[in-house]
Amino acid sequence: MDNFQISVVVPVYNEEKNIQVFFEKIIKVIKKYQYELIFVSDGSTDKSEEIIKKICLKNKNVKLISFTRNFGHQMALFAGYEFSKGDGIISIDADLQDPPELIDKMIGLWQKGAKIVYAKREKRKGESFFKIITAKLFYKLINFLSDTSIPSEVGDFRLLDKSVVFYLKNLKEKPEFLRGLVSWPGFKTEFVYFKRDKRYSGKTHYTLEKMINLAFNGITSFSTKPLRLSTYFGFMVSTTAVLIVFFKSVQHFIFNQGDWLPGWASLFFSTVFLGGVQLIMIGVLGEYIAKIYREIQKRPNYLIKEKINL
Repeated sequence: MDNFQISVVVPVYNEEKNIQVFFEKIIKVIKKYQYELIFVSDGSTDKSEEIIKKICLKNKNVKLISFTRNFGHQMALFAGYEFSKGDGIISIDADLQDPPELIDKMIGLWQKGAKIVYAKREKRKGESFFKIITAKLFYKLINFLSDTSIPSEVGDFRLLDKSVVFYLKNLKEKPEFLRGLVSWPGFKTEFVYFKRDKRYSGKTHYTLEKMINLAFNGITSFSTKPLRLSTYFGFMVSTTAVLIVFFKSVQHFIFNQGDWLPGWASLFFSTVFLGGVQLIMIGVLGEYIAKIYREIQKRPNYLIKEKINL
């Protein structure tokens, strides 16, 4: 593989203070290759698009896709994949937490036959203890529930062979959790390891709410075990209730002990407990119904306002 093109996909949402520095760093790495650099503005409301447009005027290999509104990080990535023309497609965020200098190693492993090359984090700088712990718990949970193994400590900084991107483009489902969809077919995978830096500027756009939504999308996209667990849990609760009734009946009628009428505390506890279980299970069921609803709507994954150099 001596003659190849690299596509670099960069989702952007309000990164005006990072874009120029990011561009200067990444261009030093990729200019030695045949390349295209695709910025995808996910409804940015600051000067991000203005800065990217100025770069596009000076360099025709730099391209811009601008959404009409914010459709989400995963949709921005997917749009970049759909418009990419390279033999190898690299996705990376513009916040400079992921080092562009790692791209050469990723390309080296790709040239040796890997179809997917993940950048795996050995250490995270500038991230709270809560975020690190919840991220680890999420991957343990999704790998426990799912039949598809998803690598832990990886994000969306990865290299995909064009055959993997072709598969993603032809999916019939909404790409709400690309990390799982990339892992699902079982392409040959390699890893490069790095210590993740803190953001160059600004605050993370992945709020707690967005992380929870991503977790729900990941779990419901790759596992039906929560539905099965709700059935098992229902049987367990029902069996426990039957055993308690049996125990109290024996205690009252045979041994003439105990108070046959339940106390307020036990009544309150059982009512609240069973009510909570029912609400949780209805919520789990609702998540799957919501996914069915979104799929049958067949709305586009995103809407493009403007394209430059494409």
